[in-house]
Amino acid sequence: MSEGYPPFDCAPGLRLAAHERVAEIQHAHLCRRLDQIEEMMERLEKRLWLAVYGVAAVILAQAFQSILAATP
Repeated sequence: MSEGYPPFDCAPGLRLAAHERVAEIQHAHLCRRLDQIEEMMERLEKRLWLAVYGVAAVILAQAFQSILAATP
């Protein structure tokens, strides 16, 4: 009996499909934003280590300079 009727879309089904699509878009955007944050954190970490090594190098250079000044 249902062979003669064309298929149709109902409003609740369309609303659910639209909600699923919006959720997919939001999830994709969230993943992209998290990737950007991870990249920013990696750059910040590299800068932090560079600063730490720079401070250590200055301290070692001052220690070496004081040793050279103390010895005749």
